[in-house]
Amino acid sequence: MAAGLKAWRFGCVLGVFLAVVAALGWRLVDLHVVNQAFLRQQGDVRTIRVEPIDAHRGMITDRYGEPLAVSTPVHTLWANPGEMSPEDPRLNNLARLLDLNAADLRERLLTYADREFIYVQRKIQPSLADAAMALDIPGLYKRREYRRYYPAGEVTAHVVGFTNIDERGQEGIELSYNEWLSGKLGAKRVLKDNRGRVIKDLSLIRDAEPGRNLSLSIDLRLQYLAYRELKAVVQAHQARGGTLVMLDVDTGEVLAMVNQGSYNPNDRSQITADGLRNKAITDLFEPGSTMKPVTVAAALESGRYTANSQIDTAPGFRRFGRFTIRDSKNYQMLDLTGIVVKSSNVGVSRIATDLGGDLIRNLYYRLGLGQATGVGFPGEAVGVLPSPPRWRPVEEATLSYGYGLSVNALQLAQAYMVLANGGLRYPISLMKLDGRPQGERVLSEGVTAEVRQMLQAAVEEGTGKRARLGFYSSGGKTGTVHLVGSGGYEKSQYKAIFAGMAPVENPRIAMVVAVDAPQGGEYYGGEVAAPVFARVMGDALRLLNVKPELDLGDQRTASRLPVSDERG
Repeated sequence: MAAGLKAWRFGCVLGVFLAVVAALGWRLVDLHVVNQAFLRQQGDVRTIRVEPIDAHRGMITDRYGEPLAVSTPVHTLWANPGEMSPEDPRLNNLARLLDLNAADLRERLLTYADREFIYVQRKIQPSLADAAMALDIPGLYKRREYRRYYPAGEVTAHVVGFTNIDERGQEGIELSYNEWLSGKLGAKRVLKDNRGRVIKDLSLIRDAEPGRNLSLSIDLRLQYLAYRELKAVVQAHQARGGTLVMLDVDTGEVLAMVNQGSYNPNDRSQITADGLRNKAITDLFEPGSTMKPVTVAAALESGRYTANSQIDTAPGFRRFGRFTIRDSKNYQMLDLTGIVVKSSNVGVSRIATDLGGDLIRNLYYRLGLGQATGVGFPGEAVGVLPSPPRWRPVEEATLSYGYGLSVNALQLAQAYMVLANGGLRYPISLMKLDGRPQGERVLSEGVTAEVRQMLQAAVEEGTGKRARLGFYSSGGKTGTVHLVGSGGYEKSQYKAIFAGMAPVENPRIAMVVAVDAPQGGEYYGGEVAAPVFARVMGDALRLLNVKPELDLGDQRTASRLPVSDERG
């Protein structure tokens, strides 16, 4: 009986064993012969991955193709905390190599132990990444990315702007044209080993699409020149800051736009919120006496005045209730040229009283004041151009010499561009243009030609004598305005301004120079801003191969011209 039971048990065990063997055998045949796709699929799940293909951001260049912003290939180190042990002694070497804190790195690995991805260090030099990978630390990986680099540094910082670490625009052109410049990631299937290293590229899912390039209107040669001279004058006069804008009068293209202070977009450790502003576009100020030529243009356009019309400025001041406007002395009778040359507040205000505020205000508007310039730059301020239902006499008077309104430097340069090119207003452009755009006529050629002669006289005989160029004729107007603080006008702080163009007969460039709060004995526009205009404009015309107008004899003659006591 016992022997039969044992035989039965043995038979059962043997049957079960044979059944299991048969089942396993069938499964092996099924997987390897009948249903091979299952094993292949499971292998693919463990070894085949979809990897992104980075697309570099479009390049930004100046008008001649000089790079202003480029994307350079770099590497990013990342880790899988599930594979990297916080106790690995090689982490000390890694931290030392990357200038990291080893304790912080270990704490991050413990904190994110349930994740499969953390950054170790982003966008480092490929050689440094290779050295880190050579430590052969399990769970440490690298991938290629791109980092934005700005070859001109602080010289073009306010125009070009910068991106964040993910190459998304944060300031300037990088921000306003972010979608245009951004590329689209591609994707590919790759085969990886058990350490996560790519063994083989298997197939391309979609190509990466690099960002599109941008060609700016900026001439990097002129930008460097303008930046150098503006920085020098701000330092020499211990000023708060400054702005310089240079326009091509025949197209409206911005050839140079610089500010002080600036910042280096390649090293952002010292960036401040104030330093980020492109003051040429975002900061407003009262243009002061630089608007007197525009008021004179309104007078000429009205048909009531000619360049020889006489204006009585005696006794050298005008009272409007509790307000008094003054000239530096009693000039008595002045023609329109004399009003511009002497920078007579009384003379230009008498013209404004006769013309009325609306006529002057409308010309200001036609020149582009009180409205956006159209450059599409982030943070652009449009300024204030008053339009009261009824003008008070004092409002008409102050409007005529640039108080009671606000502009930015680019708007003021646009107004002088119209005076320079014969009366055409072009849209301002930071992009390089192909050919001359369609302009809108806002003044006649005859009126602007007369105003340019007055501006030339202001440089040769009046407040702008330090803006003379020597081998080129120049015309322009000084301005010295009180800065506005939290409590109103600051009595001892000024903005020194010079706006002008050259050469006078056939202008090529219009330029505005503004210096904030120059310290020391000099603070007038004719003392601080005009010399910057002369240095930058003279060198710029030579760089643009503009033929000199004056021979050496003319230069000597110009140096003996009488000058005014006015300082602008």
